Formats: sequence, structure tokens, C-alpha cells
Amino acid sequence: MKEKKIIYKWIWALDFEKEEQWLNEMAMNGWVLCAVSLCRFTFEKCEPGEYIVRLEMHGVDDVYINFMRETGAVYIGRVAQWIYFCKKTEYGSFDIFSDIDSRITHLDRIGKLLEIVGFANLAIGVVNSFIPTHVGFINLLCATLLMYGLGRIHGKKEALEKNRQLYE
Repeated sequence: MKEKKIIYKWIWALDFEKEEQWLNEMAMNGWVLCAVSLCRFTFEKCEPGEYIVRLEMHGVDDVYINFMRETGAVYIGRVAQWIYFCKKTEYGSFDIFSDIDSRITHLDRIGKLLEIVGFANLAIGVVNSFIPTHVGFINLLCATLLMYGLGRIHGKKEALEKNRQLYE
């Protein structure tokens, strides 16, 4: 049985690139992600640099997961809409997004979710602000944070679109 390590860590969905970078740094240090749940990352001892880890916001789609398996990727798990894969480095590079357009589409998916949840929190916060329990501010705070995240995602998307124009 391989040695395992569990790390509890909160990572915002907006920081998916930092999360992926951290997971790959762990793999470079000989710890590959083998299971994931909310704020809980389970790693298994491996050869340093043996794996590349990728994550993506993607709906439940067994066809897509099977397609990824056919490319040599291993499905690690799912947290809400986020799916995690790893692939041995000996099989070559491992990128989920093949071009700028696929990266933009991914950011659109993240943005739509933030927008829906953000506006729902805004509506609930406004309604709750008229109720004497004074809990409406929590939803308004959540809405503010989600809209901030939406702005960051929009900024990343605009940068990619500008980059795409340079190459057209």
C-alpha cells in the first residue's frame, strides 16, 4: 500500500489556475492527487514529476470522462462542477484546453455559474433585508464576492480574446 497524505485547504473557484499549479507542484515533489472532496485533497506517494494534474469545470458527462480516459488520463474525482484528471508525464504533454477558444469557453462556463449564483444571492439578500432577522447582509456579502469573482473571470477572458486577436 502506498503512503498517503491528506491536506485540508480552501481554494476559491476563481483560483483554479493556482489550484492546478499547486497540485502539479505537489506531483513534482512526489505526491500525486488520488482523491478530492470539498477542501480535502488526498495525495499518494509517487515518483517526483511522474504525473501532470489538470482540472476543469465541466458538467456531469460520462462520455467526456471516457474520452479523457482514452487519451491516457486518469479520472481522479469531482467536487461540484469541477473534475480532476492526472496523466503520466511519460505519455507527453497533457492539456485539456487545446486552443484559446476552448479556454474562453471554459471561462464562460465559470462566469455563467458565478452570475447565476451571484444574482440569486443578491435577490435573496434584498428580500431578506426587509425581514427583521437581519440575515440579508450575508447574501448581499456573498453576492458582492461572487460579482467580484465574475469581474476577475471576465478580465481573464478579455485578456485571452485580446491575445487571440494578435494571432489572427
